[in-house]
Amino acid sequence: MAIAKIKHILKMAYLIVIGLFFSFKSIGQNNSAQDSLIHLIETSNSLDDSSLFELLIEVTKNHHSPSTRIKYARQARDLGEKNNNQLWLRKSYLGLGYAFKLDGELELALESHLKALDFAIQMEDQSLEATSYNAIAGVYRLQENYSLSLDYYRKSIDIFNEFKDTLRLATTLMNAGELFRFKKEYDSAIAFTKISKQHFTQLGHTFGMAYSLGNIGLIYAETGRIDSAENYMSKAIGIFNSSGKTYPISVYQISLADIYTQRKDYGRALSYAHSALEIGQQEGLKEQIRDASLKLSQLYQNQGNYRKAYDYQSQYIIYRDSINNDETIRKMADLRTEYQVSRKQAEVDLKQTEVDLLNEQARNNQIVLWSVIVILVLVLFLTYALLKIYRVKVRAIRIVRKRRKIITAQRDQLEEVNKTKDKFFSIISHDIRGPISNFQGVSQLIHLLVESNDKDALLKLGTMLDTSSKEVSALLDNLLEWAMSQQGRMPYKPEEIKLHELCNSNLAIMKNLATAKQITINDKVKEKVSIRADKNSVSTIIRNLISNAIKFTPEGGKVKLTLGFDVNMAVISIKDTGIGIPKEKMPHLFDFKGERSRWGTDGEKGVGLGLTLVHEFVELNNGRIEVKSEEGKGTMFMVYLPLISE
Repeated sequence: MAIAKIKHILKMAYLIVIGLFFSFKSIGQNNSAQDSLIHLIETSNSLDDSSLFELLIEVTKNHHSPSTRIKYARQARDLGEKNNNQLWLRKSYLGLGYAFKLDGELELALESHLKALDFAIQMEDQSLEATSYNAIAGVYRLQENYSLSLDYYRKSIDIFNEFKDTLRLATTLMNAGELFRFKKEYDSAIAFTKISKQHFTQLGHTFGMAYSLGNIGLIYAETGRIDSAENYMSKAIGIFNSSGKTYPISVYQISLADIYTQRKDYGRALSYAHSALEIGQQEGLKEQIRDASLKLSQLYQNQGNYRKAYDYQSQYIIYRDSINNDETIRKMADLRTEYQVSRKQAEVDLKQTEVDLLNEQARNNQIVLWSVIVILVLVLFLTYALLKIYRVKVRAIRIVRKRRKIITAQRDQLEEVNKTKDKFFSIISHDIRGPISNFQGVSQLIHLLVESNDKDALLKLGTMLDTSSKEVSALLDNLLEWAMSQQGRMPYKPEEIKLHELCNSNLAIMKNLATAKQITINDKVKEKVSIRADKNSVSTIIRNLISNAIKFTPEGGKVKLTLGFDVNMAVISIKDTGIGIPKEKMPHLFDFKGERSRWGTDGEKGVGLGLTLVHEFVELNNGRIEVKSEEGKGTMFMVYLPLISE
């Protein structure tokens, strides 16, 4: 009970923190609130996965630092994978994509947004699909792939219109307006942005209205309406300043720097450009650092300060390349040339200056040449790597196909074994019923025969009981030994065996059974043979083969056991003059396929289990068994077992 109360108190504390966080959001994003959430994530051990995920997503959406967003978005993704929750994975990948976009990692941003889209499609949620389309369009817009970007914006707008999702529709319209601004299609840009502003105004969405105001200002700035542009962007900056949301401010300050440049107020233009750069550096916003660096380079170049112009141009190229991955340094080289020429003009004459310019151009050409070589090497390496990956993939497919064939074969084998088991049980249940049924009513029959003093009938009854009990005993012995061998529990202890002594002892045991059927059987074998094998299993082999020979040999017949040699094998031969084995039974003599039951010459019943057991025990002792038979003339079994190696 105490633990439950503590968990309840911690849950309530979490809800209070979340409530305070959302109250901070209603008046603007507050970094201290974000820090509080991060502290709760890092220190609390009592949050359930659902509560922890919500905290991680809030930090991912709203923290000012892209690197922090990336860190906690990855934690949210790991939590989604742990719980196998598609909705969590979709949210975490979407947040991860936005964070990478802010950090200038556009390739990773696109990869994350595409994964979020996959989960939305799997969930069959069109509204979530549209959100992913909007995010993907934003990445393509930054890559200046305007055609693809517009396609994704249109998909998003169609779905949000259909579902009447006004807030997301307004956001997408505003983003599409930005796209048209980049394409310099200003009529479409202003139309989309103003419609977006109307929706945000109807919803009372402060940040949305601020973004719309600022973006209208950007459009006016590019179309020469600089007074209106300044008015709109100043309003937007005022709203964002009051909330502590600095990301969009840097964009508008760069545009204001352009406006004051046109007014030739270079002091204020530099002030706005430096402020935009400072915000970008504080927040880790590569896109804003790139644009602010370019603006500062242009301003200092106009003032003739080539040293600073060159430095900011270099910084612009570094950030531009990290976002767009372009491999050109032409502008940086031009600025470097201008700087060197301006410094040396007072020291050298015109001819020397031309020589320097030619030398510089030669160096630039060499840089371009080496750049091309490096790119070619990278392309070759990438081609080789892709080829290696392809070969690994092909090899993996082959392995999978091979293993699938093995599994299929094992399945077929298992089904065959299962069928054998079922047939084996049906045979046993059928054949054990006969001897057992002979015992039914025996006590009553004995009582009647005793009263009638019918000794002959009693003797016949005793003979019948003796025969039935021997059949059941032999059947159960073989069944037990076979079952133990199938389970791997049959003890296998190879030792030196004097095979002639083992054969003679089994001949002595089976002598009475042969005499009862008036069958001639040899008393012993004369050959002295030693082998290395398991004594009990070899004895079972000999006993079963002699028993079968007697069972299927009529009265007056013969059974003979002999020993011999074949290279490095001892040969046990058991030959009878019995009824022989039909040809159709020969292929399945040692398994459970086909019809197994056969009657002996004196009415003995058998299921063929003994021969299966013999076959398995021969293989257990590293030997082999052969059989020759002709119907009506007899059968000979030959068992080959390894001799003792010298």
